[in-house]
Amino acid sequence: RSLNIDFILGYLKQLLPRRPDLKVVITSATIDPERFSRHFGDAPIIEVSGRTYPVEVRYRPLVAENAHENAGGDGGDDRDQVQGIIDAVEELQKEGPGDVLVFLSGEREIRDTAEALTKRNLKGTEILPLYARLSSAEQHRVFQAHSGRRVVLATNVAETSLTVPGIKYVVDPGTARVSRYSHRTKVQRLPIEAVSQASANQRKGRCGRTSDGICIRLYSEEDFLARPEFTDAEILRTNLASVILQMTAIGLGDIAAFPFIDPPDRRNIKDGVDLLQELGAMDPEQTDVRKRLTPIGRQLAQLPVDPRMARMVLEADRNNCVREVMVIAAALSIQDPRERPADKKEQAQQQHARFVDKEAGSDFLTYLKLWDYLQEQQRERSSSGFRRMCKQEFLNYLRIREWQDVYSQLRQTVRQMGVRLSDQPADPQRIHTSILIGLLSHIGLYDAAKREYGGARGTRFAVFPGSSLFKKSPRWVMSAELVETSRLWARVNARIEPEWIEPLAEHLVKRNYSEPHWEQRAGAVMAYEKVTLYGVPIVAQRKVNYGRIDPELSRELFIRHALVEGDWRTHHAFLKENRALLEEVEELEHRARRRDILVDDETLFDFYDQRLGQEVVSGRHFDTWWKKTRQKQPDLLSFEKSMLINERAGGVDEADYPDFWTQGELKLPLTYQFEPGNAADGVTAHIPLAVLGQVVQDGFDWQIAGLREELVTELIRSLPKTLRRNFIPAPDVARAALARMTPRQEPLAQALARELQRLKAIPVPPESWDFDRIPDHLRMTFRVEDDRGKRLAEGKDLAELKLRLKPKSQATLSRAADSVERAGLTEWGGLGTLRRTFESTRDGHPVKGYPALVDEGETVAVRVFETEAEQRAAMWRGTRRLLALGVNSPVKAISGRLPNRAKLALSHNPHRNTADLFDDCVACAVDKIMTDAGGPAWDAEGFAKLLAKVRADLPAVTEDTVVKVERILTVHHALEVKIKGTTSLALVSALTDIRAQLAALVHRGFVTDTGWRRLPDVLRYLRGVERRLAKLPNDPHGDRHRMLKVTELQEAYARTLAALPQGRPVPEELRQVRWMIEELRVSYFAQSLGTPYPVSDKRIMKALEVRPEG
Repeated sequence: RSLNIDFILGYLKQLLPRRPDLKVVITSATIDPERFSRHFGDAPIIEVSGRTYPVEVRYRPLVAENAHENAGGDGGDDRDQVQGIIDAVEELQKEGPGDVLVFLSGEREIRDTAEALTKRNLKGTEILPLYARLSSAEQHRVFQAHSGRRVVLATNVAETSLTVPGIKYVVDPGTARVSRYSHRTKVQRLPIEAVSQASANQRKGRCGRTSDGICIRLYSEEDFLARPEFTDAEILRTNLASVILQMTAIGLGDIAAFPFIDPPDRRNIKDGVDLLQELGAMDPEQTDVRKRLTPIGRQLAQLPVDPRMARMVLEADRNNCVREVMVIAAALSIQDPRERPADKKEQAQQQHARFVDKEAGSDFLTYLKLWDYLQEQQRERSSSGFRRMCKQEFLNYLRIREWQDVYSQLRQTVRQMGVRLSDQPADPQRIHTSILIGLLSHIGLYDAAKREYGGARGTRFAVFPGSSLFKKSPRWVMSAELVETSRLWARVNARIEPEWIEPLAEHLVKRNYSEPHWEQRAGAVMAYEKVTLYGVPIVAQRKVNYGRIDPELSRELFIRHALVEGDWRTHHAFLKENRALLEEVEELEHRARRRDILVDDETLFDFYDQRLGQEVVSGRHFDTWWKKTRQKQPDLLSFEKSMLINERAGGVDEADYPDFWTQGELKLPLTYQFEPGNAADGVTAHIPLAVLGQVVQDGFDWQIAGLREELVTELIRSLPKTLRRNFIPAPDVARAALARMTPRQEPLAQALARELQRLKAIPVPPESWDFDRIPDHLRMTFRVEDDRGKRLAEGKDLAELKLRLKPKSQATLSRAADSVERAGLTEWGGLGTLRRTFESTRDGHPVKGYPALVDEGETVAVRVFETEAEQRAAMWRGTRRLLALGVNSPVKAISGRLPNRAKLALSHNPHRNTADLFDDCVACAVDKIMTDAGGPAWDAEGFAKLLAKVRADLPAVTEDTVVKVERILTVHHALEVKIKGTTSLALVSALTDIRAQLAALVHRGFVTDTGWRRLPDVLRYLRGVERRLAKLPNDPHGDRHRMLKVTELQEAYARTLAALPQGRPVPEELRQVRWMIEELRVSYFAQSLGTPYPVSDKRIMKALEVRPEG
């Protein structure tokens, strides 16, 4: 029974009590008479037997009856449906003449069966398909006269809708494709189901109309008897939105109370109501059924199409595209007018492809293009010519007429409703948004991974192969129809944009908000909004103002972030003043390295919370509120410092955390950071680049007073356990020691060791301190900055920073001392007196430098240095060069007097040539004379005296130096020759050691580096090597033992040099250790040569230990 029949029967049930004169007669071959009788108050039943002939029923189940007993078999008796039909047709071939009607569930099954039967080449047999999508001409073939036997393959359209003449035999597989609404997925399904007994008997009756017949059922009799007696009414299998709309509009009351013969499932009723609410036809808040229909709903009820299509038309009025949408709505209300005959499928597709709208990607616009084409052709052709054109172009004329009729009804109705049709063509977006409002639950978002669409309420569907979008897979689609067969297919589709959906579905979308957060730029609390329609995310993440959504939380976040944390760009004076007070207390926390001085954020939050208006949820709201409030209470939101300091925090003496570090005349700013893990955690001294050279390490090891006790405690804890256990508890010992120590008068470790020994009578050796265990925040950080305050370098090692920035700091000092520095000097000239120090100011800082002469090769310059040590070294070399420029070189005269033997010896030198060697000797001679005279001169008079002495003494001293060097080179060359001639592998390590010793003694510039006084010592050291080589073959093991001792001392010396601060000159005391090691070699390998002073490995190690600090 169709939906309309059940609706009419229910309406008649209500009408009969008011119309006793009305007689209702119901006739049907397949109804349940008992149920109808009861429904109409036990109405009488009149049974009229039909005039039919006997029909023999044969059961030929596809699954053999013994299949269950044969569970262990191979299932060889099972057949598929096509094979079963072939077997049945061949069985009927043996019977008398007559046509065969085969019932099948769909077009595909008909094609498969027709193909299989055709291949059997049944004699005198014609195979005819019959289904709704066939062209009219093909459908009419079953009614035409014929000879021979026909096998008609039909859907259940041949069960009740039409009678096929000449049928004597029926083959019934017992299934049909039934339209059934799914409550779960909210779509119309077309599953293949077993037919009821009534339908099976109806099919059987088709072969008993004109003579005796035979019906072969491809299922068992038990299966037949187990089936339901009657087919479910359509009202139990379809969406009820249209019925509910009409009933409500007519005033028939609640559908749940309506007297249907088969009352529909309440879930289906709810789905129908939900759809009407989706379309805006019903007010979900209205409890009175009579008032539930909205103005839109009353308009929808007037339109003679499905509510979805009607809603599209109403929306089109607003979008000024009524004509176009009515054409499309009418097309969706009928069967597709395009025909695709199985034998001419490609030709049909070519004809239909003309109307595909490739640009917009829309099957809906295909209907519109087809309509416009048909209108044009109908105007240009005669009636019969138009019919022929339709047939040639695979268009069904009758369906086209039906399409035009529905459109005419719609046009007439909308005109009566006051809707005006525009003559101007509408743009595709307006057309599609009008259609979309009726298909909001038929949208889909493409899932590329699964290659299908995610639709409403979790459904998954694919675009139907017949759609123009089948291979395009646009991201978003809407579909006119979702039908489930082998899978859920979307038929008639269009590409849409997600932004079209939300304005149309405001009453349906669900909005979820996440991550509410303060945004400084917006001056408001923002959140991310996710908008879904039936579970489909139409807006994945959109930033929105959260103030209107959750004012309470927004107010809280505004107070916390904008006011408490100060993350707000605003001009309000009270906030700047409050921030300044907070920074004062925070700075004290950084200095004291405590987190308990400043009150917590909750206290500040409570302060604002108690004073702020409830309506303040953003910066804009605050500005409006504060503009009025401050007129009467200008100090309402101002802090006082006392309220910011925690009462439970102990006292902190700000004097222990100074703002500056004073070193001589320098005053270095200090800043504080309490950020464990940060490289600058602790105290940072800011050093201008201009004074970097003047800053020395002395005193920084004592730290500021506020951290000194902690520093001393950690130093005590760094001691080895054997010592540390004598000084516990460490904090108490630290306080006692500090009480007697005077800061910055000597190195901290030295002063602490003395006080610990005084307190506990236990000595603490200098090497006991493990400075690496001291926490970083207790070691001063040094930050070097340029004249604009920009950081150039930062670290804990001041010496390393000074070395790294040496070129920059020297250049800065040179610019400051530009008036002092000179270049290109060849004589003392107008230098007058060279000042020992230079003082100035730069960028407000006192700058001190140390001028000196600088050797620049052919000339001398005056440069200012950062330290006295650099000044001393440069002044010596610069004075030497200026003296050398002021006297004639004695080299020519000396070399002329040398015998050939001496010249040969001097040629074996490590210099590039003999001339360089002589220059080295002259420089050494000048150094000797200058040393004897008391060092460099600083004024013109002193330099003149020194120059005169050099002129007088230089020839003799140079010649003496050359003689000494000649002896050294003679022995050195002989040693090299002897070493080259020694090939014993047992002596390799010793020879390697000797080569290294020789390279250290005789190298380019060795004469000046060694000095005139030590040249005889170098000769003695070489003589010692001679004797070592002589003894070596006889005592290699003894030599190796002695060599290892020397090597250990050399390595210790190298480690000591490496530990010195980078860039700092090596102290003279440490330089002497190098010569002590040479003397030790003499005592080990050539004792008879003697040494000028006692020497041993212990003495050398002691000298390394007591080296001066820094």
